[in-house]
Amino acid sequence: MPLYEHVLIARQDLSNTQAEGLIEHFSTVLADNGGKVVEHEYWGVRTLAYKINKNRKGHYAFLRTDAPSAAVLEMERLARLHDDVMRVMTIRVDEHQEGPSVQMQKREERGERGDRGDRPRGDRPDRGDRDRGDRGDRGGDRGERRERN
Repeated sequence: MPLYEHVLIARQDLSNTQAEGLIEHFSTVLADNGGKVVEHEYWGVRTLAYKINKNRKGHYAFLRTDAPSAAVLEMERLARLHDDVMRVMTIRVDEHQEGPSVQMQKREERGERGDRGDRPRGDRPDRGDRDRGDRGDRGGDRGERRERN
């Protein structure tokens, strides 16, 4: 069966137990349709990048599933109809990563941000040679400022 990862965002005014109850509810929906939840994580209340339905925060939940596409479609359909769920994102993956998700790892375990290697931050090979001293027709110097009357 295909492997999926889901992120659910629920309303901020739910309690933690109600938010975790949503995880159980959607796990049973998947199980009833022939799928199974391999692992789930409750990420807690986090600030949203923008308001969704007048909410600035939301309860985040993460699910790793092994389910047929029909079960995933049914879960997404029910999540869209559920009043407490604001957003659902589903991604099909080739394999599940072992251990906790990036959100649950400590900063020391994640490693450095980005893969720049030995390249310094300002060196951008895709930009070509850009000499900032050449200003085209203006010559780079505007000359003397004239007085206003």
